[in-house]
Amino acid sequence: MAKKISIDSFRQPSLFDAFDLVPPANQPQMPVHPDIERLARQHAAEKQQMPFGPVVTQPVPNKFVFMSLGSGSSGNCSYIGDARSGFLVDAGVDAAKVTEALRARNIPMSHVKGICITHDHSDHMRYVYTLLRHNKHMRLYCTPRALTGMLRRHNVSRRLKDYQTNIYKEIPFEIDNFTITAFEVQHDGTDNAGFYIQHDDRAMTIATDLGCISARADHYMRQTDYMVIESNYDLNMLRFGPYPEYLKARIRACNGHMDNAETAQYLADIHSPRLKYIFLCLSQDNNSPEVALSEVRNALHNRGLTIGSASGTPADMEADVQLVALPRFDPSPLYTFRPKQ
Repeated sequence: MAKKISIDSFRQPSLFDAFDLVPPANQPQMPVHPDIERLARQHAAEKQQMPFGPVVTQPVPNKFVFMSLGSGSSGNCSYIGDARSGFLVDAGVDAAKVTEALRARNIPMSHVKGICITHDHSDHMRYVYTLLRHNKHMRLYCTPRALTGMLRRHNVSRRLKDYQTNIYKEIPFEIDNFTITAFEVQHDGTDNAGFYIQHDDRAMTIATDLGCISARADHYMRQTDYMVIESNYDLNMLRFGPYPEYLKARIRACNGHMDNAETAQYLADIHSPRLKYIFLCLSQDNNSPEVALSEVRNALHNRGLTIGSASGTPADMEADVQLVALPRFDPSPLYTFRPKQ
């Protein structure tokens, strides 16, 4: 009669057996190939090193940059981008100057994916068609009413419509890594927008032309890390300046422009530890960087805040907030915004 062999008494070792254990004396041992034993010991060691499974890494937020290419009534344009791509806000600066300023900072126009237009005044859109025609990969992002205003009020090619992507206020849209929301601002263009721009864990708000702070503008400005805001004129310089009375009244209206004192008080009221950079947009004729900066700096000092000038020195970066008056005719430095620590 054939002898029955018990599985428990005669077992073939498997790949992941614990070879350090001594088998029972009555259990015969089978030879183990050295490679199998080596792999089994390696697996056991790896399990001890990773008791909770493999480590899952989270994506690291990217830095992004901002540069003003011109500010104020002489022409408005700024660039925002990251390592992947970027876009322009407004197109009131000569296209050749924009191209050259970006190239000087190693940003080719192929990196620029579009232009977001705030409103249809010429100092914000004068060169939009030239930029688009010379860079056909770019798109125009503006509201339908803003496009209509540009076509009706200015001598611009109707082919501008071929480049347009409609956007609507309070409805976010995306340009690569950036999520952008247009919001209502008080100004006297056909349709007027500011932009709330989100990138990873940070946000930037741009509101360059507004006569007062609307509820929606206030909503976005209170949750931003970096702000571009109008500080258009000094009240006394405007009052005693050469402008005709009707133009002075238009500038001072609630749908006109904000003066230094209004901007300073608003910034002092809303400042929070999140707000790290403030960029001021100034008028050419009724303001000066020294006057505007002094007004805002004093208001923030009265809140107990320390003010830096965005010079990048260690001492400067210890300040609560960086304050900058944007150049009116020349490109600004390229400011780099890094992820939160």
